[in-house]
Amino acid sequence: MATARRAWRLPFVAAAAAALLVLLLACSAAADDASYDDDAGAPRTPGCSNKFQLVKVKNWVNGTEGATVVGLSARFGAPLPRDMHEAQKSFAVLANPFDCCSNLTSKLANSIALATRGECAFTAKAKTAQAGGAVGLLVINDNEELYKMVCSENDTSIDVTMPVVMIPQSAGKKLKGFLDHGASVEVQLYSPNRPVVDLSACFLWIMAVGTIVCASLWSELVACEQVDERYNQLTRKDGPNTGTNYSEDKEIFEISAKGAIIFIITASVFLLLLFYFMSSWFVWVLIVLFCIGGIEGMHVCLVTLLARIFKDCGQKTVQLPFLGEVLTLSVGIVPFCMVFAILWAVYRHASFAWIGQDILGICLMITVLQMARLPNIRVASALLSAAFVYDIFWVFISPLIFHESVMIAVARGDNTGESIPMLLRIPRFFDPWGGYDMIGFGDIIFPGLLVAFSYRFDRASEKGIINGYFLWLIVGYAVGLFLTYLALFLMDGHGQPALLYLVPCTLGLIVILGWVRGDLHDLWNYRKGRMENLVDEP
Repeated sequence: MATARRAWRLPFVAAAAAALLVLLLACSAAADDASYDDDAGAPRTPGCSNKFQLVKVKNWVNGTEGATVVGLSARFGAPLPRDMHEAQKSFAVLANPFDCCSNLTSKLANSIALATRGECAFTAKAKTAQAGGAVGLLVINDNEELYKMVCSENDTSIDVTMPVVMIPQSAGKKLKGFLDHGASVEVQLYSPNRPVVDLSACFLWIMAVGTIVCASLWSELVACEQVDERYNQLTRKDGPNTGTNYSEDKEIFEISAKGAIIFIITASVFLLLLFYFMSSWFVWVLIVLFCIGGIEGMHVCLVTLLARIFKDCGQKTVQLPFLGEVLTLSVGIVPFCMVFAILWAVYRHASFAWIGQDILGICLMITVLQMARLPNIRVASALLSAAFVYDIFWVFISPLIFHESVMIAVARGDNTGESIPMLLRIPRFFDPWGGYDMIGFGDIIFPGLLVAFSYRFDRASEKGIINGYFLWLIVGYAVGLFLTYLALFLMDGHGQPALLYLVPCTLGLIVILGWVRGDLHDLWNYRKGRMENLVDEP
């Protein structure tokens, strides 16, 4: 009788199920930009038709440079220079009265006035400051947001020839404090252009496409000679004495059409809960789930790779209390993965934290794509069509109901100081505004399930590279992701529902190709066992 064997594995199935539920929350490919969307309802009149632009407010206190403040230009006023060397330094002076709504007693000649928001219209403040000789106006908001300063309906013609910029409350209070104590404050205003193409977007494109290719080929090229079946780290093996007999296939989660629809509905409910009850502790729950999934994903990938390279390591086991017989590889790899994830969580706000987040995320996605599978195109159509509608609704349509995009608000982690970790991100290295290019896990996993299915179908039906589907779906995904970033650029960085472009370029492509080639019936009703039996017949 076989002895019960047990591999050391974290409770990945449960963790992955929880993580999969929140993968959809970051489905929109997000990117901030140096321009803000215009308010369609705000009146446009002569002198009041500027585009909102983020502004860099450099400042010096008694000759010592301080932290650069980010502000937002008004719909009216003079445009700001794009290059720092073209911007003039000017002394900042407090407006008196501070609301800048009536005749000023302070001397503002060739200075930038600093005023608080409220008591009168923004255009009135600008006219008052300009009449006092100011060459610019900084309006301190009453919170940390950057409010869009527009014209009122009564402003039929605005003649403001100086720049007007809104700055956050904390930055304004700091500058006011220096001026109140008699310090000399100089200010320089400019709004640099964002590069049309940043290399970070190209790297992110490569990471996303590469993750899908790697996950699809993983079992064929990497795991084909992995550890002994008795000690597979993904599968708990129990002997006949236990009354259960688990096989490797039973660890594979095959998605059904009904399950796909239920999952999308459940994810929508969970997204709404996050939108209304988002808090730092809620985000911490997602961070913990991400760490758990990332630890197991990294563990699985490392054990498989090392067992492939060092074949003898995949056979060595050790007895541990409570755990029984486990792989020697796992004894060393699991603690390493845990320390890696913990260090990422501790230093997640550091400038280098994106590297750890991307490594954990890629390992998690590769493992999920090994565990979850689409059985055929019929189920793929149900899942991807539902995700397609989900993504569009929560990004584009939800603002009509909830007054802001629910998806984007949750992905940003509004009012928590945190952002959800279920995304790949990379810094904009050559962008003067900094920030990150990002893509949600859902934008990789959902199309990745279909791409992985196409590879299995090609292998089972013995199709070549050109007359198969895998290569063309990889090309389709790459094109769809390119279109996503093109849309981000054309729409001034407004978050895009990436599945709007990815689903037609993957699901639509395989359906059309299958119909043209006469394979659509087999793709629609594909069953692994039946197809492999047909291939094996002489």
